[in-house]
Amino acid sequence: MSEVRFTTERDSFGRLLADREVWRQAATIAAAGELTARWLEGTSEYQPGVFSPGFDDETTVIAAELARLNRNGLFTKESQPGVQAVGVAQRAYVTAFCSAETASALLALSTRTGLVTVAHAPGETSSASIPVTVQDGDVVTVLGSSEGPVGEDQFRDWAAETNETLALVLADAWYVEIFDPVWGRNDLLLTSVFEALQAE
Repeated sequence: MSEVRFTTERDSFGRLLADREVWRQAATIAAAGELTARWLEGTSEYQPGVFSPGFDDETTVIAAELARLNRNGLFTKESQPGVQAVGVAQRAYVTAFCSAETASALLALSTRTGLVTVAHAPGETSSASIPVTVQDGDVVTVLGSSEGPVGEDQFRDWAAETNETLALVLADAWYVEIFDPVWGRNDLLLTSVFEALQAE
């Protein structure tokens, strides 16, 4: 009788269920960061809240730097490189869950560089709109809104995608959004964030 190997099973988004099981054990920001680093390095095919087994093509150029951030105090959620091309302009940015101490170090980054950090305290809700992607004259991506399981639906989603313990950790975590205000620049943000994490 042949046994169906669980490791080959995928969800409806094509994500590997064996990789999802590891997330069931993640109970800290550091653990979530390590699993995110593995996904960015291509050794995992499951990332909570990303409904495909891998990341967008544009992330390829920053994946290694993002993995490094995830192993140094952040659990990154969203990011993009700076781009300046016909019909599209992007500001480089990264968003992440972190501790209060790390959020403080990243806020201090704004005082030493031209980068901007927006920090949201646990449970805080906000809805600012800072444009970071413009396509054909229309704003298509904004920062400034708090994230995390602050509402019942968001908490339930995080618990389902990972586990209830991690969802509680994220509910008590700070959420930071760091961006380069210079459109198209792509050689400052991630290096500066890493240096700030190292200096913490």
